Amino acid sequence: MAHQTNYTNAAGTQAQVTVPGANNGGSDRRALYLKLFSGEMFKGFQNNTIARDLVMKRTLKNGKSLQFIYTGRTTSEFHTPGNSILGNSDGAPPVAEKTITVDELLISSAFLYELDETLAHYDLRSEISRKIGYALAEKYDRLIFRAITRGARKASPITKTNYVEPGGTQIRVGATTNESDAYSPTGIINAFYDAAAAMDEKGVSSDGRVAVLNPRQYYELIQQVGENGLVNRDAQGTSRQKGNGIVEIAGIKIHKSMNIPFLGKYGTKYGGTSGVTDPGNTGDFVEVAIENQSDAETGIKNDYGLATEVGSKSCGLIFQREAAGVVEAIGPQVQVTKGDVSVIYQGDVILGRLACGSDYINPAAAVELYVGASAPSAWG
Repeated sequence: MAHQTNYTNAAGTQAQVTVPGANNGGSDRRALYLKLFSGEMFKGFQNNTIARDLVMKRTLKNGKSLQFIYTGRTTSEFHTPGNSILGNSDGAPPVAEKTITVDELLISSAFLYELDETLAHYDLRSEISRKIGYALAEKYDRLIFRAITRGARKASPITKTNYVEPGGTQIRVGATTNESDAYSPTGIINAFYDAAAAMDEKGVSSDGRVAVLNPRQYYELIQQVGENGLVNRDAQGTSRQKGNGIVEIAGIKIHKSMNIPFLGKYGTKYGGTSGVTDPGNTGDFVEVAIENQSDAETGIKNDYGLATEVGSKSCGLIFQREAAGVVEAIGPQVQVTKGDVSVIYQGDVILGRLACGSDYINPAAAVELYVGASAPSAWG
């Protein structure tokens, strides 16, 4: 039951005014409002991250890292009558490990002055909550996509003689050295079929194959593939325009994101030989250069690569869910100050937080698209 407060109206009779913010008739008139904020923050995160559901996600408890085991292939042989069967003499299958460590706490926060909240004609907490969720989702996706990029450039961790497993794949888009090749529908489609064939040849499951492209790449693509059998015919019309994995090429569903490494930046690049004109008034959050995430002082515990290591030629990712993993010790959460702290500062600090780490797992399941004469170099 919501808390009720007694008021006396003009007629001198007592009125019961419902206070929907009270919890089970409690005295705190705002007790339930924070639940709304928490939900808005999580909704903002969920609506803006796509990588979380495209890779292997594990929850970590009572530890700082999680171990993933690689098991290589083995051989078969015909049995010789009378011989004992004690396993292959070469000790196959070979086994290796991959460890993903949780990075330091990822946070986004804002201070909300109580008077501002009182005077505002809109819900400040909901608005701030969405922006905090957006900020966490943006960083979350960027780290995972960089981990997949790293995996596409790596060999398999299995290095036993005669049992080396397949590694990552890099596929060139177009035939020139111009960055504008990244937007060529024909070049992209050819790269998709090459990627599908490469993953087939490397024994990667066809289940869960996806691609993440720059928005302009995506829109160039859907203008070209609508009538030639490349689009999933169950999802046509306006639904195809949304970019939520509607277009499918060679069994690979396509998503668009501004958080993939793209020609040395995130999401897009204007000018130069990219063939894209700056539309103007894009703000500070568009065309952001890739930062040096490998600096240990920033709280990074996994190798996401320096800006120079990620490079300026990557222009898209194709992968299967085993390509990378993300380990979460603390899922997306919200915290708000209260009590004496709120009284002293006459407002609340609103904090969104997340503790996670990401790295590649199976390089064979990762494909990097690039432009230029040579493939970007591996790192780490």
